[in-house]
This record gives sequence, structure tokens and C-alpha cells, in this order.
Amino acid sequence: MTTTTARPATTTPDEETVRRLAGLLVDFLQTGVPPQGLFAPDVFCDLTVPQWRLQATGPEGVTALRRAGHPATGTVPRSRIDRTETGFLIEVEERWEAGGDHWYCRELMRIDVRDGAISAISVYCTGDWDSAQQRRHAEEVQLIRP
Repeated sequence: MTTTTARPATTTPDEETVRRLAGLLVDFLQTGVPPQGLFAPDVFCDLTVPQWRLQATGPEGVTALRRAGHPATGTVPRSRIDRTETGFLIEVEERWEAGGDHWYCRELMRIDVRDGAISAISVYCTGDWDSAQQRRHAEEVQLIRP
């Protein structure tokens, strides 16, 4: 078995770079269109959803992977960013409409930054909840925090 790892960041990204990239990433999640400068030419994405795992390389591959799972535009009403030595972590809540239904998911992403762009992204997704699943959850669980 061959193991590959993402190229490390050349330096720890500064706060401004992290905030800029996090904002561009949220734009991408909402529109499905990667803003200029978001991804490095050799960006690698490793996406884990419940009971499945997918990977893509390059901005076009990462965009195609995103659109295959979330073809509609949506919103990111909540996010949280934490800097790391090689980039940042971002936790997002997403909402969108597709197929006549309202959808929801939560994701945690570990981002590596190299030369001011995202060079690697690992995404851990709860899976997409349709309105029936959201309703079941609301009936059975009382969250302490939204």
C-alpha cells in the first residue's frame, strides 16, 4: 500500500491569511464556485461522509467533488475557525434547498495552507439531513446549544 501525504505549509499562515481563506472557503461552500486564489494548483481533498470516503485533486477535481454532493447553492449560517500550525480548522453548518426539500449538514474541515492558498483539505461531514431527518432529530433531542 502506498501512502501519500500533503505537502506541508512553507510557513505558519498569519491571521490575515487564515481569515481571508476561511472567508473564500465559505463563499465556495455557498456558491459552488471557487474564488480566485482559494486553492493551490495541486490541492488535495479527502472527504469522509457517513460510511463513505472520496478524494479529489486540483481545483477542478475539488469543485466537481463538491458539486456532486451539493449541487445547489446554500448558506453557511454558522462557522468557527481555529488556527493551527499548518493552516486552520473550520467548523460549518450548511443549509440549502434541493429536490423540493430543505437540507442541513455540519462539517469539520482541516485545512493546510501553502503559499497563501489551500493545499490540502480533509472534510468530515455528518451527512446530509433532509427535512424529515431534521424533524425527527428536533422531536427526539433537545440541544443545549444550536
